[in-house]
Amino acid sequence: MFKIGRYPLKFELIPTLAYLCLLPLLISLGVWQLHRAEEKRDFLKVEEQRLVSDVLELSAEVADQPDVLRYRKVTVKGVYDSSHQYLLDNQISDGKVGYFVLTPFLLQGQNKAVLVNRGWVPSGYDRSALPELQVGSELADITGRINNFPGVGIKLPGAEIPSDNWPSVVQVVNSDVLAQKLGYPLFQFQIELDKQMPSGYKREWHTTTVMLPEQHMAYATQWFLLALTLSIIFIWYSFKKNDE
Repeated sequence: MFKIGRYPLKFELIPTLAYLCLLPLLISLGVWQLHRAEEKRDFLKVEEQRLVSDVLELSAEVADQPDVLRYRKVTVKGVYDSSHQYLLDNQISDGKVGYFVLTPFLLQGQNKAVLVNRGWVPSGYDRSALPELQVGSELADITGRINNFPGVGIKLPGAEIPSDNWPSVVQVVNSDVLAQKLGYPLFQFQIELDKQMPSGYKREWHTTTVMLPEQHMAYATQWFLLALTLSIIFIWYSFKKNDE
């Protein structure tokens, strides 16, 4: 038994154990949200710096680091491999199902290519009838933005294996697998073709939405308030049991 002034407190075993288990959990969740808020501040700062940084001229010597280069503006000179294009399946735009058109772009004078996402095209009622993809194969300069390939919630076995025909349909992009089918190496990221560039389809490029630091701070406050509320209830309960 403990006393606060002249008021004695009697702690029962089970409520005390429950309190001692829940309190550290609530506090740790609040601290975790504070750490997440700081990480998001750093992430948004880096993202902003990449968006305003100088345009990157892509070459085979550029480090193949998607997370480092993500959202960088990029320019590259070369030719489209118009005979070998991929259709990334199950892409939604305005509630309609379709494909992203991924066309290999061979860097001038180098044995390496990057997949250029030329935009979204709808799929027809007959899924066996693929859309006709037109693009020139002359030397060109293109501009765009580096980004990761679209992800999926649940990856089914074999989803990264493209179909045999051209254009080739694939459910999940694995650069190594697609490069093996093409016969030349690919970068591990895509270029989202700039909206002003020709030879593209519907392009509505978005930046990944993340929870803002302020939201993490709000969640942290909630966890800490729950910890405080739990402490008040526990002390009140202990006083009440002693009075009884």
